[in-house]
Amino acid sequence: MGLTVDEITNKTFDNKMRGFNPDQVKEFLGQVAGQLRELEAQNHELAEKAKASEEKLRYLSDLKDSLNKSILVAQEAAEKVKNNAEREAEITVREAQKQATDIVTAANEKANAVIAECANSTRKLTVATSDLKKSTRIFRQRLQVMLESQLEVLHGEDWDQLLADDDYSKLDDLEKILGSRLDSDSSESVESTPTTQTTSESLEPLSEIPDSESETDDGKTVVVFPEDN
Repeated sequence: MGLTVDEITNKTFDNKMRGFNPDQVKEFLGQVAGQLRELEAQNHELAEKAKASEEKLRYLSDLKDSLNKSILVAQEAAEKVKNNAEREAEITVREAQKQATDIVTAANEKANAVIAECANSTRKLTVATSDLKKSTRIFRQRLQVMLESQLEVLHGEDWDQLLADDDYSKLDDLEKILGSRLDSDSSESVESTPTTQTTSESLEPLSEIPDSESETDDGKTVVVFPEDN
């Protein structure tokens, strides 16, 4: 072991002739002991500092390891979050694309249905218009034939004879002749008119138009003429 301060201070020497001065030796040993004491104090201080430094170094090392672990955990968590976000984004994009496709498909189907319905309605309207024109044409032809037959009756000799003859005893016979002639003309006009198959809707307006002639209960045809004002 090394010398201690107390050993140096309490060290004694034998006295011999022509030896060192005891006082000087003691003084020197005292100085050496003092310096050694200072060195021990410094050594102790340095040892404490070294110990503190080691503890601090150990703390920093532990902190470093903890930070590294935290960084690794954070990186793993960030990677998981990134992967989850990418998967969710892909799922969202696929769902959005599917919804968009479904919406476009539904819109196309609805548009096609509307177009088909409009086309069908247009065809029905065209057919109804054509039937109405045919019915109107038939009605016009029948009306023309009926009016021509009535005009023929008006311009006939029977009227001249009726207006020229003052004998009223033949009025009943004249009515029968005119009635039978009108019935014959009306039936001939109906038979000579071309018929066309029409829809029930297009023929309904024809039934509402009053004819200028009608039949009585006994089967006679009566012609209605306007009254003179």
